[in-house]
Amino acid sequence: MLKEFASYVTYGLIMLEQGSRLGDAIEFFIYDTIKIFLLLSVIIFIVSIIRSYFPPEKTKKILSHKKEFIGNILAALLGVVTPFCSCSAVPLFIGFVEAGVPLGVTFSFLISSPMVNEVAVVLLWGLFGWKIAAIYMGTGLLVAIFGGFIIGKLKLEKWVEEYVYKFHTGQGQEIIKQTFKERLQYAKWNTADILKKVWLFIIIAIGIGGFIHGYVPEDFLVNYAGKGNPFAVPVAVLLGVPLYSNAAGVLPIVYALMEKGLSAGTVLAFMMAVTALSLPEMIILRKVLKMPLLGVFAGIMTVTIIAVGYIFNVIL
Repeated sequence: MLKEFASYVTYGLIMLEQGSRLGDAIEFFIYDTIKIFLLLSVIIFIVSIIRSYFPPEKTKKILSHKKEFIGNILAALLGVVTPFCSCSAVPLFIGFVEAGVPLGVTFSFLISSPMVNEVAVVLLWGLFGWKIAAIYMGTGLLVAIFGGFIIGKLKLEKWVEEYVYKFHTGQGQEIIKQTFKERLQYAKWNTADILKKVWLFIIIAIGIGGFIHGYVPEDFLVNYAGKGNPFAVPVAVLLGVPLYSNAAGVLPIVYALMEKGLSAGTVLAFMMAVTALSLPEMIILRKVLKMPLLGVFAGIMTVTIIAVGYIFNVIL
């Protein structure tokens, strides 16, 4: 139904020529805009109810005083259903360190939360099917678990900015219990609030995706990141680093790239780079991490994401 409506608006109302580059781009833009915002509204509402059971204080309590690898797994899983993204890295990092959460466990959470976005997983399912969604979620969790585990084993606490350990945020705060009606009200407010914050970025991303879909020649993508290029995955990761978006926001670009024939592993690596290795996120994290630790984190993430891309280009 949405596809027919997009075609009607593009070719019936706007009167663009069928098969033209502009027509293809506009049809893609209208179709994806409606579909993504409908899916986002429903999924954010449902997930907001789940998230209301995991406020920051409760999250820190769950992750504290656990065996390290178990903590990494729990942190990565909690990252899927908690309302944190890379822009929340500084207060979260301070809060987790203050609560006694091990450094490696904290990194598992910070990697998982923006990368394995539950909204993006649902949208991936809708756009590409459950297999791609499951692969993305599974690999994202593995990257978060083992990335955090490696950082924890390296004992890099000395490379956290000293002031972080002097904060005492969240101490003495009582975890407020909510009724289900209050959780529904929170979900309604949070859905509207998130949409207000991200709608412009999503539309811009869809616009970029529409442009790629309609105007970028097939040969361009094949030459620089196509299946025949052995450096396609590193190129995709490098292209993703300067960008700043959550996983849901970058999906329209991902969809357009896959339609152009890019391998699934290359596209997944690009998506992971945008969500977990972006330059803006590195700038934010620099506020709490000294350069050596930031470099170790970026290096581990880069190598891991590139490896994931190559592995799934072989498998898929």
